[in-house]
Amino acid sequence: MGYEEAGREGSVEPSSGVPAAVLENVFDDPGQGEPGQDRIGVHLVWEILLLAGLATLGWLLWRADSDALRGDNLRTLLVGLVGLGLLALAAGLSLRTAAPNLAVGPIAVAAALHYAEQGDQGLAASVGPAVAVAALGGLALALAVVVLHVPGWAASLAGAAGVVVYIERRSAPVLVQGDYDPARTSGYLFAGFAALAVLGGLFGAIRAIRRLVGRYRPVTDPARRRGVVAAVVTALALVCSSVLAALAGVLLAANDPGPVTPDPGLDWTVLAIGVALLGGTSAYGRRGGLFGTLLAVGLVTVFQAYAPARGWTVDHWTVGGVALGVGLLVTRLVETYGRPRPGSPDRPEPVGDGTISTGWTTPSSQPVGNWPPTLPTPAEPEPIDPWRDPRWEDSPRRWDAGER
Repeated sequence: MGYEEAGREGSVEPSSGVPAAVLENVFDDPGQGEPGQDRIGVHLVWEILLLAGLATLGWLLWRADSDALRGDNLRTLLVGLVGLGLLALAAGLSLRTAAPNLAVGPIAVAAALHYAEQGDQGLAASVGPAVAVAALGGLALALAVVVLHVPGWAASLAGAAGVVVYIERRSAPVLVQGDYDPARTSGYLFAGFAALAVLGGLFGAIRAIRRLVGRYRPVTDPARRRGVVAAVVTALALVCSSVLAALAGVLLAANDPGPVTPDPGLDWTVLAIGVALLGGTSAYGRRGGLFGTLLAVGLVTVFQAYAPARGWTVDHWTVGGVALGVGLLVTRLVETYGRPRPGSPDRPEPVGDGTISTGWTTPSSQPVGNWPPTLPTPAEPEPIDPWRDPRWEDSPRRWDAGER
């Protein structure tokens, strides 16, 4: 199977009429006409609002239950934040490549169940197989997505169904057998997650990296392949997404003193994707913020701790559904205001008819000269030599007839 890259054979972008030399400096994917000089301002404005919301919720939680932000409760809260954050990173990474992985929730629950059953054998012996199986499952999912070139959400939903079958083989909750306590290293875990989230956002803002990661995003017919490079990057992203989801499941299971319930885990998928979208990651792929994932995870985690303090009963479906709805609005804002302004140096005005968008171009108007136009001056006629007139050669010569 070939991985054709449509639109790279012409020297002029078909819908705008902009020369290819200009597109090389202006557009992120010149052959496809994707703008590359995205505006980061919309992400910064939204992240300031997220920061304000996080500070407000933190103050309200302190007022309602100050013990939730102290001692062991704070350490447990931080570990829960890291677990949800790893799930959000898993979902956000797959969203960035335009191949959303809907199996992150079931993978996390399956890994949690495996760790709960095998935790007494040691951390490496219980976590290693779970991560290895998640990596192999992510590789199988990636091959299905990039080789068949099918939507990531559809293939991952089929994979999630297979993981749910594995989960439903257990009829009762499973108590965690290991003695690993992540709360003892909660500060290091939070610092590592924060560094991973922020560095990922900063690297994702670099033009070359954003262009590479988001190359799988369709720009014309979504059924057309986007090239070998796009397939390889998307496959790696799906594998890493599955591994992050497994690590998140192990961390959440170790942080919860109660047993691990064999649920399908789709509520965790909704929550993870909702948090990723809430942080500013576009549902269409490629675009994303800088600190949005970290702030969105903190906001949701603090709200989940604040709700019981106020006597509210909320579950993952409720929080995830609200986050997903708001995140879709954020996607619209990001896609609308994250593009270069029309007419700016980063995005030249199209030469053709922008309304019809047929790719036709109109010739540029020429300066008008003198009007009415003057007729050209005729050339001077050459003088005729009478002795070379053809009449002297063609007329009958009477002296040849004997008349003298």
